[in-house]
Amino acid sequence: MESLDAEGWARFFHACNESAYHLEMRDHYAVAEEQPDIEKWRAGEWGPEQDAASKAGWLELMRATSARGVRLRRVRIVSEPVTEYIRFEHEGTPQNIAAGEDVRWLPRTQASGLALPGNDCWVFDGTTVLFNHFTGDGGWVGNEVSTDHEVAQVCVRAFESAWKLGIPHSEYTLT
Repeated sequence: MESLDAEGWARFFHACNESAYHLEMRDHYAVAEEQPDIEKWRAGEWGPEQDAASKAGWLELMRATSARGVRLRRVRIVSEPVTEYIRFEHEGTPQNIAAGEDVRWLPRTQASGLALPGNDCWVFDGTTVLFNHFTGDGGWVGNEVSTDHEVAQVCVRAFESAWKLGIPHSEYTLT
């Protein structure tokens, strides 16, 4: 297992040619670098400008990747009523969409029949899977890369199944 820095993440996006899909399945992430942003959001000192500035590097990477014709999709499987973290994430999603990502939300109660991988993951061009590992309380552990064809196909099928059931961001109302 490794822990990618911004340059490591960028290499995956620069290398993909057709698609990058992200399957998110946690209701809470406690990634250290997000904590100051969440505190400002809680205090009402956070809006689209602050969100875009905080994740400017990511958004630029998404814009550049999308501009090359790579299809960027993200589906978030969430419990309802949603957690505070999901409310924070939902509020920042328009910046991701403006940068070229297509985002859907899938209530966990509608995902019961899906076969899902054990961890959140990115799937690049349907062949490379980047798993994201977290602690039980949402802290970051690291990444694991797989180019195993069977693993990639499991993740592709899981993503596509969740995507098909997902609700576009513009139509998803938080409960």
